[in-house]
Amino acid sequence: MAEIKPQNLIFLFLLLFCFNDSHCSSRQNSVIFDNKVDNLLPVISPTGNPQPLYPLLAPSPLSPFTMTNNTTPKLSGLCTLDFDAIGTMMSMTATDCFTVFAPYLANVVCCPQFEATLVILIGQSSKTTKNLSLNSTLAKHCLSDIDLILTGQGADNSLQHICSIGSSNLTEGSCPVKDVDGFEKMINTSKILANCGKIDLVNECCQETCQNAISEAAMDLASVSYESDAMGLQRLSDISTRVINDCKSIVLRWLASKLEPSRAKEVLRGLANCNLNKVCPLVLPNVRSVARGCGDEISNQTSCCSAMGSYVSHLQKQSFLTNLQAMNCAASLGKKLQKENITNNVYNLCHITLQDFSLQANGMQESGCLLPSLPSDATFDRYSQVSFLCDLNDHIPAPWPSISHPAPSSCNKTVKIPALPAAAAGQRGLYNDDVLLLLVYAMTFILVTIH
Repeated sequence: MAEIKPQNLIFLFLLLFCFNDSHCSSRQNSVIFDNKVDNLLPVISPTGNPQPLYPLLAPSPLSPFTMTNNTTPKLSGLCTLDFDAIGTMMSMTATDCFTVFAPYLANVVCCPQFEATLVILIGQSSKTTKNLSLNSTLAKHCLSDIDLILTGQGADNSLQHICSIGSSNLTEGSCPVKDVDGFEKMINTSKILANCGKIDLVNECCQETCQNAISEAAMDLASVSYESDAMGLQRLSDISTRVINDCKSIVLRWLASKLEPSRAKEVLRGLANCNLNKVCPLVLPNVRSVARGCGDEISNQTSCCSAMGSYVSHLQKQSFLTNLQAMNCAASLGKKLQKENITNNVYNLCHITLQDFSLQANGMQESGCLLPSLPSDATFDRYSQVSFLCDLNDHIPAPWPSISHPAPSSCNKTVKIPALPAAAAGQRGLYNDDVLLLLVYAMTFILVTIH
């Protein structure tokens, strides 16, 4: 098949074609998959055979050629960071934070990758500068240059806002130690490398081997500015959380200086996954409208489910979620509803699934996108443009929280939760008509969702 030209008219034509083609969402057989069990999940109760993830191929019809014809930005010339040391990493970040997707992949893929890139960039540059931070003036110049480089490769031009990143994120903050020599004199560096040089992505979130080593080192750095008492003991309890967190950033930058960028990225993204899977990133509005519809022990099922559907539709416009985040969101919303004296399982009554908490395909076909608990990076190639893995499997019932069944945790192996989609590594198949139809369907997905 001939290569698709990147003119907007062609994409618009294909968009209209697929929007009226009932086969666009079903032709997926040409792509090859490799099943893997998502080991971060607890023991699950069998409800059928979980299917593999299908790739959601989603190019932007607005500017599909920006990532192939990268612009060369005019940098400040004042930044001391070595951008060449992580050129591949910068390109990957631009793909993960590609224009229209950045706000919707923000907490799962884009921002963790952007933050990791900043840590690795300072860490790798410290080999020359011997500093693990920038002063405030340099930080502003460097962050501006980073923005120019990333947007020149197709990234969203408001990443700082989307990810709540400012120039202060490149400084030492309130940590009293910022240079490599001072760091290595104070810290047991061999312990950090032993525990964090390569982390166990499956067990780190529960065992916290690397996280504990980082916290210990951060406490040692933070204690420098605190005087010892008469007994020669430092009052570590007086050290603020802010100082400790700033020192954790210094520890991570040092670690990134000792690892190859790709290995450092794996570690940093793995640690980020531990945090993102613990919480629900969605903003849950007031549930009083649902309480009114589902009150009186649900005397009117239609009214109740209509209220639930209206409420959930607001959640579906916010963000892509991992499967574990969706579990947390289901638990959080369930608790809010229970506080409004809704004791019946309205998830079961109204057929609410985990996919209902994530971004949806369109109003006519329910196709929520759940990412695996170890989200992969988005990818870019000249055929599919930007793509990432989504679960388009059968709907998994959302669990209703109860005292006997607490909120699921990836660390509590005794909790039985509904079977979740198995994580999978999708391998791109040949680019043929079937893949094109899936690609165009995905384009309707992103446009209908955004607009």
